[in-house]
Amino acid sequence: MANVEVKKLFKVIGALVIVSMLLTACATAAPTEAPKVEAPAAEPVAAEPAAAEAAPAEAAPAGAEVPAGVKEGLKIAVVRNLPSDDHTKQFLDGARTEGESFGFVVDTFIADNDDAKFQELVAQAIEKGYDGMIISHGKKDYSYDMLKPAIDKGMKVVTFDTVIDKDGQNLPEITTTAQDDFKLAELSLNEIIALSKDGQPVRVIKLWFGPGTPPLDRRQTIYGPLEEAGKITTLETVGPSNFQDVQGDIATKVGALLAKYPEGTVDAIWGSWDEMAKGAYRALKEAGRTDIKLISIDVSNQDMNLMREPDSVWLSTAAVDPKLIGIVNMRLLTKKFAGEETPADYNLEAKLIKKSDLKEDTTMLNLKDVIEGWGKSDAFNEPWMDTLRAKYVK
Repeated sequence: MANVEVKKLFKVIGALVIVSMLLTACATAAPTEAPKVEAPAAEPVAAEPAAAEAAPAEAAPAGAEVPAGVKEGLKIAVVRNLPSDDHTKQFLDGARTEGESFGFVVDTFIADNDDAKFQELVAQAIEKGYDGMIISHGKKDYSYDMLKPAIDKGMKVVTFDTVIDKDGQNLPEITTTAQDDFKLAELSLNEIIALSKDGQPVRVIKLWFGPGTPPLDRRQTIYGPLEEAGKITTLETVGPSNFQDVQGDIATKVGALLAKYPEGTVDAIWGSWDEMAKGAYRALKEAGRTDIKLISIDVSNQDMNLMREPDSVWLSTAAVDPKLIGIVNMRLLTKKFAGEETPADYNLEAKLIKKSDLKEDTTMLNLKDVIEGWGKSDAFNEPWMDTLRAKYVK
């Protein structure tokens, strides 16, 4: 009996040893499926770049810090109270491209010299919640009342060729800009006076309208004293009545006048605005009048093409780059968003462009190659604006 019990005891011990060996083997062997256990979150670790191009050799230097008030997506309305001529298109393009280079949304509107439509467009921009406006060619008799609601609402505003004056009051929050109209008139009228023969006054057909249009009014302040000094005799003053077709309107009116003045009785036509000058050129060409010279203010590709025509009588024009005007106005507006100081007013430098300066391939894009300083200005450009351009200009 004892031997039987001992044998049973050895069998139990043997079984336990086998089970223990099996358990140890399971613990050391790799499982066929990984256990699904959620680990605690860990700090992120930067992965090594997979290829050399994934890791720049050195970090780009940080640009100037952009002021907090200059934010991506600011909405800007640019409203122009002139027809859609070359000058207008270039002005709007300058404002739009500069604004977009800062990350802004820029909408442009043209009122075709319709004062009622212009005021309505400005009122709509104020109502629709634009953050800022650039206003071009507002008239003195309504501009203060038109823009005061924008200032009261906290909008930032810059104007071009706009007089803001109501009983001696202005809106000091607004910066007003202009071409240097006095210099434009001086440069172009010096070319007129140079046509004098034996010191006699130059006989001129004057293309002008007003008063009431600020740039033309300023140009008149140079013209008037030359008349009084006996350097110019004004034979006729012609202005447009159809602002939807200024060229055609002026061509018809000047064409009718030419029959009144036979060859040798008119020395020059002075175009205080190139859109009128283009109409006068057409009339002179159609009448075959090469005895009358044409001198103007403002410039466009069309102007230069006409100046280059064989036997062209269009001798010169004084101008400011219209695209640069839009650019500088947008910079001023952006400085207002930044809370930086801006002047009450600013005039852009004028240049004289002669027919003899132009090459066969000269355009508004490369006019700088023949007119020194054309289209260039660092006015109101800030280092932090370059930071924005680096981000938004592709």
